[in-house]
Amino acid sequence: MPQIFHRSTNTIARVSIFGGLFFLAFLVWALYELQASSYNTRAFVARAQPVQFSHKHHAGDDGIDCRYCHTTVETSAFAGIPPVKTCMNCHSQLFADNAYLAIVRDSFKNDKAIHWTRVHDLPDFAYFNHSIHVNKGVGCSTCHGRVDEMPLTWQVASLQMEWCLECHRAPEKYVRPRDQVFNMDWQPPPDQVEQGKKLVEQYRIQSANVITSCSTCHR
Repeated sequence: MPQIFHRSTNTIARVSIFGGLFFLAFLVWALYELQASSYNTRAFVARAQPVQFSHKHHAGDDGIDCRYCHTTVETSAFAGIPPVKTCMNCHSQLFADNAYLAIVRDSFKNDKAIHWTRVHDLPDFAYFNHSIHVNKGVGCSTCHGRVDEMPLTWQVASLQMEWCLECHRAPEKYVRPRDQVFNMDWQPPPDQVEQGKKLVEQYRIQSANVITSCSTCHR
């Protein structure tokens, strides 16, 4: 029986198979990179606000403690967005006539809330509690970065599950003394893991098996 296909067909078939596998691998890699990119996560993208509030000026230059504005961060799941009255505690005297703050003054005068653009926005199916993390020795800068150096605020992490699990699997790498939680300049010591293990025990942080359980964050 005469040969139907040319001998080169075998080579073409092999190249096609390997090429298809390579293309599928590349596609999987490209999709992973896309879902982890700033385009998708919005990490490192500064958010415009109705009033261009500068954490660098207030927390960095003026040294205002995080808790002055975010009053419920130690006691509630939500850190709290400061009411305009908090702004006016200072700005009724400082820059009181500055056109830049007209929106703030109008909001205070008419008792009308300012609609801020949320920067850190977890999906509804993920449960997060600020007070638990703060009281377990997780610093503000661990999750939010150096906000005291941000003229406009942006997120420094993907906020995706794999990022959360990095800490939940090994909290000793990230926890710090409670009196340093709000210290933006704090740096982990050379023996962070050793000191962190002591803090994990002292603060009664549960085992990795518990804090990586699905029900811990998905309730």
